[in-house]
Amino acid sequence: MLLECRNVCKNYGKREVLKDVNISLPSGKIVGLLGKNGSGKTTLIKAINGLLSLDKGEILVDGHKIGVDSKKVISYLPERTYLNMHKTVKDIIEYFSDFYEDFDKDKAYKLLSNLKIQAADKLSIMSKGMKEKVQLVLVMSRKAKLYILDEPMGGVDPATRDYILDTILSNFDEGSTILMSTHLISDIERVLDEVIFIDDGKIIKSESADKMRKESGKSIDEVFREEFRC
Repeated sequence: MLLECRNVCKNYGKREVLKDVNISLPSGKIVGLLGKNGSGKTTLIKAINGLLSLDKGEILVDGHKIGVDSKKVISYLPERTYLNMHKTVKDIIEYFSDFYEDFDKDKAYKLLSNLKIQAADKLSIMSKGMKEKVQLVLVMSRKAKLYILDEPMGGVDPATRDYILDTILSNFDEGSTILMSTHLISDIERVLDEVIFIDDGKIIKSESADKMRKESGKSIDEVFREEFRC
């Protein structure tokens, strides 16, 4: 398995945020991690990326415990931008090219051109949506085994979402896996191979997207709305 979470628990003080989470993901899949706000999605993603410690359990990525070796095979798009706003897009691409051995600079410039983003522009003058596009370009220009995307389309208009989704699909390596957290289920469900529902820190469903649709007779978005109806 490319990603294994075994009895993963995380507490913030007395509050349990992740409760015995178990996930096994093979290579070559596009997986939706779906849940309401505050369900534990981002906490789980941060744990996989080694950004917080666990209170219990273990996470393995490509057979490696979380650390230097696991981070080498993960390309991570966080929910919030982390880039230096005073740098130009070109500066950031050069930095990524130096920092990551698997970064494809030519691909990055091609994707920027497709998105009509100028390499000479500073991030400080860009809209939120444009900054998110730059981050996505950086993430998808790496030759990673596991791409983890936390709300990759949250700040862009509906007309741009299909283009971004197609950019994701056409630029991740065959045999790699994408784990994508989003609340825009109807926008992405056409590309999903597997679906994971998380609620209150617990995995409540984990199955193939086709099986979910076939057995319910509904779209994944409809199943989600029923499962999480307030």
